[in-house]
Amino acid sequence: MATGTPGSMLQRLLASLALAPLLPLALLTLTPARAQFVIKDPSESRPAGLVIIENRLTLEGPRVVGVYAVTTDEKDPSLRRIKVWYELPNNVNVRNETIRCAPSGPMRVTPNGTNLMVRELNPGGLISPVNREDHLVWWTSCFPEQGGGKEPSTLRALALKLGFNGNLQEKEYAVPGAR
Repeated sequence: MATGTPGSMLQRLLASLALAPLLPLALLTLTPARAQFVIKDPSESRPAGLVIIENRLTLEGPRVVGVYAVTTDEKDPSLRRIKVWYELPNNVNVRNETIRCAPSGPMRVTPNGTNLMVRELNPGGLISPVNREDHLVWWTSCFPEQGGGKEPSTLRALALKLGFNGNLQEKEYAVPGAR
């Protein structure tokens, strides 16, 4: 059974969820059903080290996608743990993801709400509107010098030089119920 005041328990919970840096910039409103953060200007809440990979206008307003907190797995140096920042004028979502950078199996593993999506990628292959974001995230995570929104379709020669064959078949798998 947890002990302590509700306020101190909330602070510990927020710190454990890595949301503590957002507290000075956000207004916390507690409701009986859930805690909700209201951010006046999402751009003011951007984390340190955020590499913006996409900044475009949508029907909802400016959409910013960025990658930050990239760390290399201690046991497998081809794996990266990352955070992906999705910002709209009235909403911010952050996803924890895993990226595999190895030429033998480049992939992005990302949650989509109810499923865990496993996407096998083909660096140096065809880039389309369907897989462009996957490749932007992958290049920024695996080869940071290519990050910042460099167009992945221009990186074929580099991918081949790095040992990727450019002929892998891209696939997507859904792992149901993973969160």
